[in-house]
Amino acid sequence: MRGVKRTPIELTTRQRTLLERLTRRQTCPQHLVQRAHIILAAADGRSDTDVACALAHDRGTVRLWRTRWLTAYSQLAAAEATGETDLALIECMSAILADAPRSGAPDTFSAEQIVEIVALACTPPPTSERPTTHWSARELADEAIRRTIVSTISPRTVGRFLKSGRVAAASQPLLAEHQGA
Repeated sequence: MRGVKRTPIELTTRQRTLLERLTRRQTCPQHLVQRAHIILAAADGRSDTDVACALAHDRGTVRLWRTRWLTAYSQLAAAEATGETDLALIECMSAILADAPRSGAPDTFSAEQIVEIVALACTPPPTSERPTTHWSARELADEAIRRTIVSTISPRTVGRFLKSGRVAAASQPLLAEHQGA
């Protein structure tokens, strides 16, 4: 006997069809395709070890997705029972097979704050103190704090925001040359 037999996954005909359709989508992310293959193989009554060997995955990965599917199965069954469309059920399946939120520190600055700082950088600096035409990172950081966009920010962080927002120059001309009429 190879591996421990886990709780079997039962799929309705519609669920199996939709999972198979998900695996054949050309635009479907590969991590979803691989997870759908795991669920389909597990639904055939195979053990985690057999599924892992057949699909070249770790047994722990197979166990994780089997458990995640079984945990969320009642939600999927309820959606199917209410007569959801195929598209809605595929979205529900994709949500079940999606990555869980990862741990880590929350973002220090919200998207709105970053946008406000970038917008501030697009405005001309005040010329009362010294005649400048462009902001320095230090001046932008000080101004963002003065305008209470953020409570504290370093010039280096402001510089990273501005650097990441730059649009690269096009390698080819964007406008076609106009031929005379």
